[in-house]
Amino acid sequence: MSNDQEKDKSKLHKLKLKGSAKLIAEFFQYSINTILFQRGVYPAEDFTAVKKYGLTMLVSSDDQVKAYIKKIMSQLDKWMVHGKISKLVVVITSKDTGEHVERWQFDVQIFNKSSKKASAKKATDKENAVPGNDTPAPAPEKTDAEIQAEIQSIFRQITASVTFLPQLEGDCTFNVLVYADADSDVPMEWGDSDAKEIKNGEKVQLRSFSTTNHRVDTLVSYRVGD
Repeated sequence: MSNDQEKDKSKLHKLKLKGSAKLIAEFFQYSINTILFQRGVYPAEDFTAVKKYGLTMLVSSDDQVKAYIKKIMSQLDKWMVHGKISKLVVVITSKDTGEHVERWQFDVQIFNKSSKKASAKKATDKENAVPGNDTPAPAPEKTDAEIQAEIQSIFRQITASVTFLPQLEGDCTFNVLVYADADSDVPMEWGDSDAKEIKNGEKVQLRSFSTTNHRVDTLVSYRVGD
């Protein structure tokens, strides 16, 4: 293969990787909103219906929530494009007790990543180092329709989760944790975080989806009643 062909192939791979990264970041944005709505963290009237993935999605219209998610997404987009993200977590916490009652974890695997470094959790409040996973084998080529069908299945599962998740009691709030490579550029307002795990909680593995360049696995942990 000539040098020009090699360059063209490399350019095509980078374009595909960037498109896949943006798709994953967008998926996270809608996941956060869907979890907040389905779990009743905010009143239903605080959400607006939009069409996405061939589904009717609900996104927050609360100014503070929108600003918080926008701040996270603006940084997440950059980290995803540069292959820095290994995990995103949405933690729901009781305002009354400060106890973490639900933890939605989205694990990101990047195919064909040249090297794996130590990872670190970056949240809007704290950070801890965590080890990375082995690089998985590349996924087969997929059509946009196949990817969308997998994403639809995840959102339908999140919606159906209300049938097995305990009802949240009292007022709750949420935090987003982002696990990024240790060498990632971190904004000053982002800080360190503990993992915010659910103590003695139950775990349910949900569906996954993949593109040619990424795979996302979904896991929800929740507190079991006393």
